[in-house]
Amino acid sequence: MDDHNPDLETFRKQWQEEVSARSTPKEQVYNSAKAYSSHEKPERSKAKSALPPSYVLNEEAEGVDGISAQAYHDLEDKDDTRRLGVEGSKHPQSRQNLKEPQSALEHYEKAIEREDQGNLGDSLNLYRKAYRLDAGVDRIYKNKHFPPSSNKIKPTDSNPSNASVTVPNPAHHSLDGPFAMTTNNLVNSFSNTTVAPAAPAIEGTLPPPCPIATIPSELLIEILLKTAIADVASFARLSIVCKRFAYLVATEDRIWERICRGHEYGFAAMHYIWKTSIAGKPLPTTLLDASDLPLDDALDVSTLSLDPCTSFNNVRLPRSPILLLSDVYPSYRQMLRTRPRLRFNGCYISTVNYHRPGASNTSTNSTYTCPVHIVTYYRYLRFFRDGTCLSLLTTTEPADVVHHLTKENLQAHHNKESMLPSAIMRHALKGRWRLSGSLVHQHDGEKEGDVHIETEGVDAKYMYNMQLSLRSAGRVCGTRNNKLVWKGFWSYNRLTDDWATFTLRNDRAFFWSRVKSYAMG
Repeated sequence: MDDHNPDLETFRKQWQEEVSARSTPKEQVYNSAKAYSSHEKPERSKAKSALPPSYVLNEEAEGVDGISAQAYHDLEDKDDTRRLGVEGSKHPQSRQNLKEPQSALEHYEKAIEREDQGNLGDSLNLYRKAYRLDAGVDRIYKNKHFPPSSNKIKPTDSNPSNASVTVPNPAHHSLDGPFAMTTNNLVNSFSNTTVAPAAPAIEGTLPPPCPIATIPSELLIEILLKTAIADVASFARLSIVCKRFAYLVATEDRIWERICRGHEYGFAAMHYIWKTSIAGKPLPTTLLDASDLPLDDALDVSTLSLDPCTSFNNVRLPRSPILLLSDVYPSYRQMLRTRPRLRFNGCYISTVNYHRPGASNTSTNSTYTCPVHIVTYYRYLRFFRDGTCLSLLTTTEPADVVHHLTKENLQAHHNKESMLPSAIMRHALKGRWRLSGSLVHQHDGEKEGDVHIETEGVDAKYMYNMQLSLRSAGRVCGTRNNKLVWKGFWSYNRLTDDWATFTLRNDRAFFWSRVKSYAMG
């Protein structure tokens, strides 16, 4: 038997290489495996030469050790982006990402990029650096990436058919949609409308009767006038009933003039001089100047009988200088809405909240154990048509006060102890009020819209003087003259003839609140 067997020699050599591969470092294993692969499979070695050494090592180790290695074919690009030097120079994009931003715009763009990636911490730091370099960097970024010219809509041919302008064509319509009518034009378009009856409940049947649709315009105006005298708010809400009512409410200036000149809601009930004393007694007529009154007392407007045919023609309404129309008040409706006036069908409430520290604990010096008091109290003002008013300062909430804020309860419980709910009025103070701004009677340093109030003091020797300004709170198109802002608060000592000023650090403005139990006031 021949000892020289080529197959046996090959097997023996292979076995020796495997044993040496297990006892040598990985570099030697890599070299031996590469030599073995080139000896056995030259074609496969050429295909693997383009891969990184680590990938070749894994492939050959699989054949040597019999271990199945996982191949991640998408790691090549990611690893290359992390390399520095010669291999990393093959990816210019990676060098651009590693470049530090210099200008504010670059910091801002980098911050947006990091924010999109979810790196909020880095994004916040970059935002801060960008705004430190330029406070208007957001506008620069917007102009660069979102220029105004990119948002413009290119105009299209308004007449693609080249038709005559007189020919109705939808292409002639405005690109911005239908023409937007103003409020005045919209109201004027209702001038020829009528009160439309309700539609029948079932199709084919007779509609329900609508007697008001057959009433002549003269009688309809008379009905609206009576409604306005009873409640001007209900009269204004009639404009949402139908187009005909909307036109009459908006354009019938004779009704608004009657309301302005009346005593119910108008300026006939406004007093521009003192009408009573602080105790509520009427002043002697010698102290009143008839020229200062806003309306002529020779004719009581509230007693006018308006006949349907001669209601606004044969009856002469009293004219007053302060009720003449002007550029500021072009209509009586505008005058009633915007001209400063007080309201009698409710009261004005001021809610005051402030904090003050409580008593500190002497045993400990820690500030965490010191209590803090939240103080809340209310100021109430109610005005009456005769020129008197009531003032009340209490901690009781409005729901338990406003219904008892009357002269009868003041007289019944003044300085008397009682357990009745209306006993809260024992702390109320009598007073009087007047407005400023009359064109006939001008006081020094006064302007239209101020309210002057004088009330009793806590003692007979004191008198309080308050000056407030009529303002509007809420929406622009909402209720007007529903807010009283403080301008000054003083105390007068009758015995020493001294004036003292109250600080208004915690006091807040008064807001009007309607009380239904007051009715017309």
